[in-house]
Amino acid sequence: MRPDDLKLLSVPGPLALHGDLLLVTVTSPDLTANAYRGGLHRVPLDGGDPVRWTWGDRDQAPRVSPDGRWVAFLRSSGQGKAAVPQLHVLPADGGEPRRITDLPLGAGTPVWAPDSRRIAFTARIPEAGRYGATLVEGEDAPTPDAEAPRRITRLDYRADDVGFLGDRVPRLHVVDALDPDAEPVELTDGSFDVAEPTWTADGERLVFVADRDFGVVESLHNDLCSVPADGGEPELVLRTAGSATHPFHGPDGTLHFLASEFTGTNGVARNLGLWSYSGGTATRLTDAETVDCERAAGIPVVTDSGILVAVRNRGAVELRRVPLDASDAVLDDLEVVAGQGGEVKAFGAHGDRVVAVVSTSDNPGEVVLVGTGVITDFAAPLREAGVRTSVELNGTAPDGYPVHGFLVLPEGEGPHPVVLAVHGGPFMFHTSGFFDEAQVYASAGYAVVLPNPRGSAGYGQAHGQSIIGGFGTVDVDDVLALLDVALERPELDAGRVGVMGGSYGGFMTSWLASHHGERFRAAWSERAVNAWDSFVGSSDIGWFFTDAYCGTDPADHHAMSPLTHADKITMPFAVVHSEHDWRCPLEQAQRMFVALRRNGVPAEMLIFPGEGHELTRSGKPRHRHQRFTAVLDWWSRHLG
Repeated sequence: MRPDDLKLLSVPGPLALHGDLLLVTVTSPDLTANAYRGGLHRVPLDGGDPVRWTWGDRDQAPRVSPDGRWVAFLRSSGQGKAAVPQLHVLPADGGEPRRITDLPLGAGTPVWAPDSRRIAFTARIPEAGRYGATLVEGEDAPTPDAEAPRRITRLDYRADDVGFLGDRVPRLHVVDALDPDAEPVELTDGSFDVAEPTWTADGERLVFVADRDFGVVESLHNDLCSVPADGGEPELVLRTAGSATHPFHGPDGTLHFLASEFTGTNGVARNLGLWSYSGGTATRLTDAETVDCERAAGIPVVTDSGILVAVRNRGAVELRRVPLDASDAVLDDLEVVAGQGGEVKAFGAHGDRVVAVVSTSDNPGEVVLVGTGVITDFAAPLREAGVRTSVELNGTAPDGYPVHGFLVLPEGEGPHPVVLAVHGGPFMFHTSGFFDEAQVYASAGYAVVLPNPRGSAGYGQAHGQSIIGGFGTVDVDDVLALLDVALERPELDAGRVGVMGGSYGGFMTSWLASHHGERFRAAWSERAVNAWDSFVGSSDIGWFFTDAYCGTDPADHHAMSPLTHADKITMPFAVVHSEHDWRCPLEQAQRMFVALRRNGVPAEMLIFPGEGHELTRSGKPRHRHQRFTAVLDWWSRHLG
C-alpha cells in the first residue's frame, strides 16, 4: 500500500440487520474532493455481490425499524464544515429517502421506538449568535470573528475535534418519522449533556447517559437518566460507579450498559465492563480485571443465548457471548463468536443470525455471517495494490514480564531498515487488524515493529495501570525488549532503526531519543506530550489526566517530561503536530522544537493546518496523504 492507495481504502463499518436485509456502511477517502465518501451497501446473506443501496455523498449509521419496514440513516452532503449529518428515512424495500431534520449542527445516530414510528436522537443546538445561529430572527448571523466572547466557568469547556462545549450542548429529540410535516421535539433543555438514548420496551420513556447530577459541576462520572417520551422532567435512573456508555434494553425490559468503575478523577486505565440493572440493583456481568469491552464496535446485542459484546484481547477485538445470568465472568469463560485473531469493527444480530465486520492485518474489513463465514469484503483493489500480513512477537522484559506485539515485514530477504512505532493512549493498543500506517511503511521497504507495552489495553487492567506514576519506566523496558526480539530476525537491519509514535507514542519517541539515543538513527515524534506542566492547563483533558497518571507533585511532572531531557537528544528529530490539536496542544510541539534547535539538533517541525489530534485516522484525506509522503521522505533520508 502506497500513499496514493488511500483512495482504494474502502472501510466497512456500522451495519444494520433485519431478516434478510443487511446494510453496511462503506466509507473511502476521496483525495480529489478532499473528503470522505460512501454510502450504504446491501450485502446478500448468500454471499452474492454487495449492491450500493444509497447514493448520498456520505451515508452512514443505518437503523432498521423494529417492524422491518423503514430504514433511518444519517446523510452528509457537500464539503467542509457545512456537510453536517441530517436524519433521513426511506422504505426498507427501496425508494427515495426523505430528510427528517434540518438542524444547524446536524443530528446524531437515530434510535427507533418500539412503535416503528418515532425516532430519538441527540443534536447539538447552537447558542444564539454562534455557529450560524442568528441573534435576532430575520438578521444575518455574525461571522465567527464577530461573535461575542465566551464566558467560561468550568474546566471541561472544550474537546478535541468538537470545539467549545458550553455554547452547543447536545439535547435529546424525538420526531415522528412517518409524518412528513412533523418537527423534532426537544426533550431536554441544554442545561446538561445528554447522549446515547435508548427506548424502554413500552415506548413511554427514553433512558440516556447524562452528566453526574445533571452537570452541576465538572466530573468524569456520569449517570443513567430518563425522561418521558412525550416530554417532562428528567429523572435519575442509576448513579453509576464510574462512567457509563451504550445503554440498551433487553426484551424483558432489563437495562444493560457498559461502564468502568473509579472514584474522583482516577478514571484512567480502567476496563470497561458489561452491566445489567434490574430491581434497583446494578450487577457487573464481566470480570473487572480480565474483560475490557470495546465501545467503538457498537452497542451490545441481547440474544436468546446471551449478550454479544466486543472485547479487547491481546491486540484482537473479539465478539464474545456473555451469559444472561453471568456475574463477574472472566474472559476465558466467554464464548468467542467472531473475530478471533482479528478486530471486530461492527456487529449485529436478528433472530438466530449474527453478522460482524472483521478486520485482519491485510484487510480493512470482511463481512462475516457467523456460522457460515465470509460473505463479502471490499478490499480487492487494495489487495491488488499490495498489502502485508503481520506476525506476532513474544518476548520477555528484563524483570521477567512477558511482552507482546506485532511485526509487519516488507517483501524481499532484507536486511530491511526498521521502524519502531509506539501507539498512543497509553491505554490503547496495536491491533491484529488492518493498520494503514504499517502497510504504507512496509510497502516502502521498512520492517515495522508494533509493541504493546505495559500501560496498553487488552492485557488485563493491572497491565494497563502498571505505568501510573511511572511513565518512561517499565513501558520503555517492554518496548525495547520487543524490539530486541524483532532484531533477532536475520532479515532486519539492527544498524538502521528509527522510532516514531503519536500522542503517548510521541511522548515515548521523545523519551527513547533522550534516554536510549544510541539505539536509533532518527525520530519522528507526533502530537506528543512533551511537558506535563503546560499540558495541565492547555489540554482538554489536562485538568485530570496529568494527576491521574503522573501524580500531583510538580517535581514528578518535571522528571517525567521529555522536554526536561531534551538536552540529551542529538539525533535528527521531526516534531509533527496539528494546528488545532486540543488534546496535546501545539505548544507541546513548539517548546520541544525550540529546545532542540537551540541545542543544535537537526530538528524539523511539520504543522498541519486545520487539523486536530485525530489527523492520522480521520483528518482530511489530502493531509493524510501529505503526511505519509513526509514520513517516507524522512525515513528515506535517515534510514535509507
